[in-house]
Amino acid sequence: MKFVPAAAISLALLAPPVPPAEAADAGYSATIRRTEYGIPHITAKDYGGLGFGYGYAFAQDNLCTLASWVVTLRGERSRHFGPEAESDDPKPVANLTSDVYYKSVAASGVVRRLLARPAPVGPSDELRRLVDGYVAGYNRYLEDTGVANLPDPRCRGKAWVGPITATDMWNNLLDLSRMVSSSSLKEAITGMAEPERPKPEPPAAGSNAWVLGRQATRGGGGMVLADPHFPWQGIRRFYQVQLTIPGVLDVSGGSLYGTPVVQIGHNAKVAWTHTVSHAQRFTVYRLALAGGHSYTVDGRAEPMGEQEVEVALPDGTLSGHTLLTSRYGPVLAVGRTGEAAYALADANAANLRAADEWLAMARAGSLDELREAQRTHQGMPFVHTLATDVSGTAYFADTSVVPHVTDAEAKRCAKPSPVPGLDAYVLDGSTSACLWGRDGDAVVPGIFGPGTQPRLVRADYVANSNNTYWMTNPEKPLTGYPQAYGETGTELEPRPRVSLDMIAQRLSGADGLGAPGFTLETLQATVHGKRNLTFELMRDDLLKLCRAHPELGHEACRTLERWDGRATLDGEGAVLWREIFTRLGRPMWRVPFDPARPLTTPRGLKIDDPAVRQAFADAVLFFRSNRIPLTLTPGQAQSYSSIPIPGCTEGEGCFDRVRTGGPLGTDGRYPEVNTGSSFMMAVELTPGGPRTRTVLTYSLSANPASPHHADQTALFSRGGWVTERFTAAEIAADPHLETVTIHGGH
Repeated sequence: MKFVPAAAISLALLAPPVPPAEAADAGYSATIRRTEYGIPHITAKDYGGLGFGYGYAFAQDNLCTLASWVVTLRGERSRHFGPEAESDDPKPVANLTSDVYYKSVAASGVVRRLLARPAPVGPSDELRRLVDGYVAGYNRYLEDTGVANLPDPRCRGKAWVGPITATDMWNNLLDLSRMVSSSSLKEAITGMAEPERPKPEPPAAGSNAWVLGRQATRGGGGMVLADPHFPWQGIRRFYQVQLTIPGVLDVSGGSLYGTPVVQIGHNAKVAWTHTVSHAQRFTVYRLALAGGHSYTVDGRAEPMGEQEVEVALPDGTLSGHTLLTSRYGPVLAVGRTGEAAYALADANAANLRAADEWLAMARAGSLDELREAQRTHQGMPFVHTLATDVSGTAYFADTSVVPHVTDAEAKRCAKPSPVPGLDAYVLDGSTSACLWGRDGDAVVPGIFGPGTQPRLVRADYVANSNNTYWMTNPEKPLTGYPQAYGETGTELEPRPRVSLDMIAQRLSGADGLGAPGFTLETLQATVHGKRNLTFELMRDDLLKLCRAHPELGHEACRTLERWDGRATLDGEGAVLWREIFTRLGRPMWRVPFDPARPLTTPRGLKIDDPAVRQAFADAVLFFRSNRIPLTLTPGQAQSYSSIPIPGCTEGEGCFDRVRTGGPLGTDGRYPEVNTGSSFMMAVELTPGGPRTRTVLTYSLSANPASPHHADQTALFSRGGWVTERFTAAEIAADPHLETVTIHGGH
């Protein structure tokens, strides 16, 4: 078997290996304190013990989810669940497709090569001990409990549940880095056709993030709002945790399942969050074929590599597959002709640096130290970073991993796309002149270094809701960066627009929440406003349409006229508007987008377009023909674990958006919510310490039998927050505190 990764990445893996880190002592020890809603606070004297405590606590709550994911990472789903069943990937595919992909990742040896490298390209000694401890803690819980006695009925007594290894965890960290690149392109990489069957749209990662500086806060310090919109099921859920090594580390926040670090959180002096960025993560190279399995570069033929993969099936037989590779990366199964093939070059193909970066950020004592952590590791796989400290300086940067393709190279090397709508550069692979470039300050070749990255430092605020970086703060639009980071001067989607308007109204005091400026309390109230921006922008025209065309229905028009435009649980008109808006297919704006007025255009509803009247009439007909009340509310129509969920969808312009598993049914119900606000955190940094409110929308445990399966979900439903316990005194003051100390060998 032979695997040839992208040239720019492979150069980073050639240094001599270093010995693995040794444990600090002969055994692990950790104390787990659980406060309200089961939130664990884990304390240990070293990184190995901290990982041990974290792995044990996580297994108590979510062992089945991680156990299933380990089966996925090992490429063994077909054997246990059948080759045609759907995988548990964030973007589900057939199990056989998933298995071939993950077997190919393992066979490539990329993790082994990275583990042989010193930091920052390879993991630090601290992270290695943390991972080893996490594995030992998970396995200790499994040993203590027994597979037959697991509290979660989803995997109790199942043959596919067993101990995990450090390799499994490193593979999970690598897969997280590849989440929006290679790992989302499994069908194209494996060449395996999916069976014809209806599939719901997969949950999409997104987020809102505000960092409020000293000029925007009433107290003069920094504040952070974290509102990631990640999936509500599966391995990409957040787990809430506090990790403490006295005198070394004390961080609290949201940690993605199966990772031993906090991705979004704060310590006593620094807080940060992330949003998914629009930047390029990979390029596609057009290969000029030279006959057989070969292609030419600079006039010379190069053979493709062949990677043989075998997947075990339920009957014990093996399914064999051959994948082709190139100097750029895997050869794709799409677009191939007699003259050309296409290869994927993924900038995150060998990125294990992210976990160390999050660990270093968690130790930062100031914003400057956080920025230094990012310059050192350069591992953020696909997200912007927004952060602040006690001084109240607001910081934004797209420090994510982006292939080094300048605008000039993208134009000079451009080739037609093999797949319509492919959102990636397609470059000429027949010449080395189109290889990714190099920056002297980049930690690995082939990516842009820190000196090129979009960034903004302010005293008022920075904000992002998955818009490109240019409208981070409308007072200082960002331009002049490579287009690989995203376009500028483009139309803002409704969610980023409502986000910026919410900040502007709070800073001016126009939102009815009192004197201008943010406090922790007004930040919480602002976030839960449930405004629907498209309705706000189209309401007047919509009511004009009603008056001009009474045949559309008096009851429907009156419902919309009386609705306050907020997608609250009792918002009568919220679901009717969603169904009308969805049937438009695309927003029918009366005033088009004007780049000179990005915050106020587009707006209005083009009521003279027959499609608008048709969308209105079709929506009303659906309600009436199915005897669904036109006053149907979000609380009646959408839920998670039988708990009503407020909010509206991405396109409608809701700040804390939700996505359901499909369209409105004839029973007036949407399929269960599968994406939306996930780990919400509002933190104010003060000289006396952090003041924090959180809510984990889908709760701490995926186990349906757990008391913490939906307790925070009920809190979120009614707009509540958890007052975080961060200090030892705050934790000890919980009247229902549960404490356990665990020990284990290596």
